[in-house]
Amino acid sequence: MLRRIVWLLIAFPVGLLLVTLAVVNRHEVQLVLDPFRPQSPVLSIALPFYVYLFGTLVLGVVLGGIATWLTQARWRRDARLQGRAAARWHAEADRLTRERDAAAAAAKSAGNGRPRLAATGS
Repeated sequence: MLRRIVWLLIAFPVGLLLVTLAVVNRHEVQLVLDPFRPQSPVLSIALPFYVYLFGTLVLGVVLGGIATWLTQARWRRDARLQGRAAARWHAEADRLTRERDAAAAAAKSAGNGRPRLAATGS
């Protein structure tokens, strides 16, 4: 509940600010992509300024997500390795449980109904 309240306290003003910027900055701005001929550019785009603002926001979110995903590669690899090790240990425990149950059943059918424990010497 607290997380939702904090999110609303941050997201609502930011959304309001973005809508205000979009309404105020409706005029077209030319983005020149030719640094060698700024007076007669070959590569230029003329769009409303808010398109540049939203495009920059989206680009930042995408690049941040990619950077986060790349930095977490180590942890994902460790989780995969630990998952494989856990599966291997679970399989070993299941095998030992089956062997124990089979030995108990064999001892029960061969003896007086009580399984015998094997003595181990050191």
